[in-house]
Amino acid sequence: MKTILGTRLKELREEYHLTQTQIAEALGINPVTYLHYEKDQREPPLSLLADIAAFYNVSVDYLLGIADI
Repeated sequence: MKTILGTRLKELREEYHLTQTQIAEALGINPVTYLHYEKDQREPPLSLLADIAAFYNVSVDYLLGIADI
C-alpha cells in the first residue's frame, strides 16, 4: 500500500525532472535504497528525511502528509 511519503517523493522527483539515481547521489545513498523509499518498502531515518526535505525545499510535515505546503 502506497503511503503519502512514497507518493510525495516520486511527485517531487518528477517535478524536478530527476532520476532516482540523481537523487540518491545528491543524498549520498544507494539508488536502490531511494527506490525502496518511493515504493514504501523502507522508511528513511529522520536525519535523511530532513535532508530530503531540505533538498526539495519542503517541510518534513509535507513529505509525511501532515501539511499540504
